[in-house]
Amino acid sequence: MAGGGGKPQNIFKLNRGDDPKEVLNWRLWFAVLSFGIMGAARGIDEGLISGTLAKSHFAHKLGLDKMSTTELANVKGNISAMVQIGSVGGAALAFILCDRIGRLWATRQLCLIWILGIVIFLTNGGRLGQVYAGRFIAGLGIGQTTVVAPVYLSEIAPKSVRGLCTCAFSGAVYIGIMLAYFASWGSELHIRKGTSTQWVVPTTIHVMFAGLILILSFFNYESPRYLVKIGQDDKATANLARVRGLSVDDHHVIKEISEIQQQLHEEQEATLGQGAQSITIYAPEFFAMLGTKGQNEKLFATAIFGVVKFVAAIICALFLVDVIGRKRSLGIGIGLQAFSMCYIAAYLTAVPELLEGEIFTPSQKSASTAAIVMIYISGFGWAMGWNSMQYLLNAEIYPLRIRAISSSMVMCFHFVNQYGNSRAVPNMLLSKSAGGLGHAGTFWFFTVITLIGGAWAWFFIPETAGRNLEGMDRLFMLRWWQIGRFGERDADERVVAEEKLEEEKVVEMGTAQQVERV
Repeated sequence: MAGGGGKPQNIFKLNRGDDPKEVLNWRLWFAVLSFGIMGAARGIDEGLISGTLAKSHFAHKLGLDKMSTTELANVKGNISAMVQIGSVGGAALAFILCDRIGRLWATRQLCLIWILGIVIFLTNGGRLGQVYAGRFIAGLGIGQTTVVAPVYLSEIAPKSVRGLCTCAFSGAVYIGIMLAYFASWGSELHIRKGTSTQWVVPTTIHVMFAGLILILSFFNYESPRYLVKIGQDDKATANLARVRGLSVDDHHVIKEISEIQQQLHEEQEATLGQGAQSITIYAPEFFAMLGTKGQNEKLFATAIFGVVKFVAAIICALFLVDVIGRKRSLGIGIGLQAFSMCYIAAYLTAVPELLEGEIFTPSQKSASTAAIVMIYISGFGWAMGWNSMQYLLNAEIYPLRIRAISSSMVMCFHFVNQYGNSRAVPNMLLSKSAGGLGHAGTFWFFTVITLIGGAWAWFFIPETAGRNLEGMDRLFMLRWWQIGRFGERDADERVVAEEKLEEEKVVEMGTAQQVERV
């Protein structure tokens, strides 16, 4: 980023805790914008692919319109999930590149890979194999964003607003989804049906965002924590001072660099130097299942779904994660998801007539409307729960020495699961006679999985709000089954004990100096 005259100001008037007022400045927010919008990579793909598959030109070109119901479900699942398969490799690749070439150059190369994959996809010429290849390569770039951006954001953010800064990434997922949904809807309304431009034009949003992120990367500074890790302490201090809006000899900068150095030293001694979402992807199908008919109506309802999730992410980032805490926000989100999934499952069980095309009674119509509302509530819960917390917690709980590799491993598992979701859902929605679970069975399955996730979060995830990155290890001193319930309290007690010990040392040193003078 280019330097500017005068002292940077806290332009958003946010609570900065015990941080100096200068830390919340335009350089920080520019970095948050530059890396936060990487979240749009996933969102754009999840929001576009279902609309692309529904376009008549795309379907005819690849012969999808000539396939049987089961064969079409398999091919649609493969096309949708190919980005997730590539993302597994991308997430694994990210930790190597983050630690070898740094956060900035890792960003630049992933943008180029992302663009290359989309170009291959757009020029498929009716070859299904090239569609798979292009989406896989794009996934290699998109998968890296889920590691590179949250790690960078957590490493440059002051602890008082780290939740807000890191959640900019998960919020951008919904910017991507929202833009993709509206692009699909707009192309359905305003571009002549049966032409390639109906699906090519919306898909170019990928290239626009990748190009923008690539350009913005040249106006940002490398992560100070990464620079400390590779031994460039002077450059780390200079970069931290710029991002914090303070001088290199400011007490706050010196203290933060010292904490980073101390933690890295402790890690080296300790280790001896060793070291999805299917509702979003298939939203148009789900709205159709619940009674929304017509391509325009389905795409409009889907676009509004994107708006709801975006608003939820913004509310979570601005008012929840740094105010009520990560765990409580996650719990509320999971609760909303579980309730909405359960209602939809019960509705589809009680009203099988919808699946057979029968006419709604007034009471069934009301129940159908409520089920559609539940889809929106589910999106709201997902946005403020798992989708925001997975990136934030994944970026902030690990020690510096293994932060990149740990984040990569977690995101690899994430994309393996997302691949399973994306690939399985078309087949799950098939009737039981065709080997699926049926519509009701699919949503009962979603309900059970959501409840299991909620129980796991309650017992095993500690509250991390308000702690600096170098102090996260205190949350994990208890036995593994006690961390979620008692980790925060134990960490607070350890902090108090450490502060008391430091005060006693200061008193002892003062007493010793007085004795020397006597």
